[in-house]
Amino acid sequence: MLDSRNHQGKFGQDYVRVLASAAGLLVYTPDLDRDGVDFLLRWPGPGLVGPAASPAIDVQVKSWSVPKKSGGFLRFDGLNEVQFNKLAGPNFQVPRVLFVVVVPTEKDAYSEIRTEGMLLRHQAYYLSLHGEEPISEPDKERRRAVQVPIGNVLTVRSLQSLMRAVPAATEGRAS
Repeated sequence: MLDSRNHQGKFGQDYVRVLASAAGLLVYTPDLDRDGVDFLLRWPGPGLVGPAASPAIDVQVKSWSVPKKSGGFLRFDGLNEVQFNKLAGPNFQVPRVLFVVVVPTEKDAYSEIRTEGMLLRHQAYYLSLHGEEPISEPDKERRRAVQVPIGNVLTVRSLQSLMRAVPAATEGRAS
């Protein structure tokens, strides 16, 4: 059996995989997490956004069992400065997005089987740090909090919208 930290992290990643599958996306996992990317999500072939074929986003998944809400935001402090820099700024060929999966504190509550289907708890949110300035001298020991809008709920529709935005996000970049 997994320890609670790894169990929570695995559930968060599997939650994202389920949504990606429901959205019709392909999920790729890097051999090693050396670049701050847990998954690459790709739309398979043309058809989503005109002539652009196979739009993709890189994703970092973080799970969280004790969310802090303030105003219309979740204040997520689960990134250190090095992790933040692997997501922040406009200089990525493939857009990067942080997915924060809010999970129950008790692992037995992660899922429930009902007659109408399976329920996964609780909810995931997304945040692009494209407009954020990377930290000039990042330190793994310092935390960098981010504000995740509560309206940025990760759903099949929002995943597809993120994919539709890829051509616009990468216009003008050198290949």
